Amino acid sequence: MCVLSALTALGTAVGGATGAAATAATGLQTLGLVTSVGGSLWQGISSAQAYSAQMKEVARQKATERALTATKEQRTRLQFSREIRRQATELAARGINLASPTAVALGQTAAQEMSFAAQGVRAEGAATQAELTSTQRVLGARRASSLLKGTTTAAGAFLRGAPDIWPELLA
Repeated sequence: MCVLSALTALGTAVGGATGAAATAATGLQTLGLVTSVGGSLWQGISSAQAYSAQMKEVARQKATERALTATKEQRTRLQFSREIRRQATELAARGINLASPTAVALGQTAAQEMSFAAQGVRAEGAATQAELTSTQRVLGARRASSLLKGTTTAAGAFLRGAPDIWPELLA
């Protein structure tokens, strides 16, 4: 009888250990699933935050470029104005009447060139602004894509792992 009780006690102990191991394995599976889902979400959010930071930097660069374009245009106009004044002073020093058709034509040509140069500076600035705006849009799309990817990857990991951890879901 003593042997029979010892065997029964041994069977109960082995069965309890097997149950504990199964519970531990399920706990590890759950931890792995949570880690996988959380990691995917974290990666998506982290990437989105990085893209947002880049978008802010591009916005700062746009503001800087806008100010630089305005300064460059102003300096271009100032240079042309100085050159027009220098040319007028030269003509007057040579004794040419500034109201003469030749002097007026030279002044008009110089003014047209000044306007053309300023338009060139503005066009260059507009092209830079368009390029930076496009960069911002690309970064915004990548931000949205990273959030979507993180979410769908997390959902996929959850849907793949859930039946292993909770088999009653399939019932």
